[in-house]
Amino acid sequence: MSAPKTATSESLLAAVLKSLDDDKGEDIVQINLRGKSEIGDYMVIASGRSTRQVTAMAEKLTDRLKQDFGVICKVEGKEAGDWVLIDTGDVIVHIFRPEVREFYQLEKMWQPGAAAAS
Repeated sequence: MSAPKTATSESLLAAVLKSLDDDKGEDIVQINLRGKSEIGDYMVIASGRSTRQVTAMAEKLTDRLKQDFGVICKVEGKEAGDWVLIDTGDVIVHIFRPEVREFYQLEKMWQPGAAAAS
């Protein structure tokens, strides 16, 4: 077993984006939080087509981050599978079912310009 890679914000972000893409996540959006919030450096929002896919994407992502970087993520909402929040420390990940994502519209809260574009 190889030693874990160094977990920088950028390397975690890249790993999160690759994991979500590999697992067929949809409408993946990344938001740079630097200078906007102290909760982390990046936020990633993605959709899964079903509760089963949302849950599976969350499980695989947390497993990959633990294996590759030794990062133990805080996870909330996995039991319901409508909206899973994964906190890696530097990258906050939200995985939604599409209807739930539409209801909460997190992108509009964190990207004011996104409201004008839709």
